[in-house]
Amino acid sequence: MTADLSAILPRVLIVSRRTVRKNKFVDFVGEYHLDLIVNYGAAPVIVPRVSGVHMLLDSFEPIHGVLLCEGEDIDPSLYDAELTGLSEEDIEEIRKLHASDTAIDREKDSIELRLAKLCLERNIPYLGICRGSQILNVACGGTLYQDIETELSKKCAAEENKVVHMNYENYDGHRHVVTLVENTPLHEWFKDSLENGKMEISVNSYHHQGVKRLAHRFVPMAFAPDGLIEGFYDPDAYNPDEGKFIMGLQFHPERMRDQECDVFDYPGCAAAYREFVKAVTAYEKRLRGSTNVSKRLKFEGELEKKKRSIVRSFSIAKNMYRSGCERFSPNDSELEAGAEFLEANTALSLQQENRLKQMGATVRNASAYINRLQMNDDKEKAARAIMGKMSIEQLSDMVSFYHKMGQMCSEVLERKLKSLMRSEVAAQLC
Repeated sequence: MTADLSAILPRVLIVSRRTVRKNKFVDFVGEYHLDLIVNYGAAPVIVPRVSGVHMLLDSFEPIHGVLLCEGEDIDPSLYDAELTGLSEEDIEEIRKLHASDTAIDREKDSIELRLAKLCLERNIPYLGICRGSQILNVACGGTLYQDIETELSKKCAAEENKVVHMNYENYDGHRHVVTLVENTPLHEWFKDSLENGKMEISVNSYHHQGVKRLAHRFVPMAFAPDGLIEGFYDPDAYNPDEGKFIMGLQFHPERMRDQECDVFDYPGCAAAYREFVKAVTAYEKRLRGSTNVSKRLKFEGELEKKKRSIVRSFSIAKNMYRSGCERFSPNDSELEAGAEFLEANTALSLQQENRLKQMGATVRNASAYINRLQMNDDKEKAARAIMGKMSIEQLSDMVSFYHKMGQMCSEVLERKLKSLMRSEVAAQLC
């Protein structure tokens, strides 16, 4: 009996894009993506862009990898679009120029954002191409340019830094230069193609939006001459041999090939998919070999309730830090969710956890700190109770005593400081 390959190969979810053909909706995925995923040993599983699918993602388990690519603009309300200075006339002109892309598809947004967040929560390998890279950035709190040409390219002082990121007349053939960042995965994949000591390659580009503010957890891998980030990754979640791969590429490596013979412009183009599938395969093996396989995460119900308790826990810890804890005395139970979350550390990179510690959200130690505050409060109450029973003469004597002690401390401190200064001067003269 022939084995069912879909039950053997690791599974990569890819969300389809919707278009209209012969007055009917048609869902599709670029064949280059599917070819490359299959060629490197994974089974692509297409998630249809159908209403309600975002509520049924657990039906697509097991998920060993997610590849998101292509599609319309992401709804600006999802990334709290910053003030762009665009006038109504500018926005209308953008809509006319990019009519095929500016139509918002909220169902696709919802499906892909949930998949991206699922990958971040479980450390499932994720590769985002073009729109997929923008989804990844938005899922982690980053923002986007609503139109690169209007907001970025026209502001370039030097003519040579201006970039055409989209050419409707030359969909597959259009290229522009990007500069690679040293010691990143992109540099490793394309290093044998770099010439004359330059860190430049020419990439296929087809987009009018892009990363404006990169989410904190990511590190850039490539820049266009106008400064636009063309690739980024999470260094704390990148090791294909161990099943780790979280990355976004604004350009299209799958289209950088000769249409006649399917030879890529650079070997590094295929390496992007090869390393992604390597990570997917390693993740699948690790998941299959684990005796403690994670249960399916539900996006509603208990998961939502747990998420709110974790968010509240970190919020309390942050407020305690900012206010010096004088006004906050939460119960231990309110901090437990955050402490357990940090201990599990399934969704945070080391970089993110360090940031939480720096801003004071160290909920692991919060209970002990609250106990110490409570002890201080008890001592203060006891002292006030004792003083309340003292006579006016006794209280006056106490005030005089501490006033005298304060003067003595100031005098001794001043002598010690002068002595220290003389010692430092003598050391410099020697």
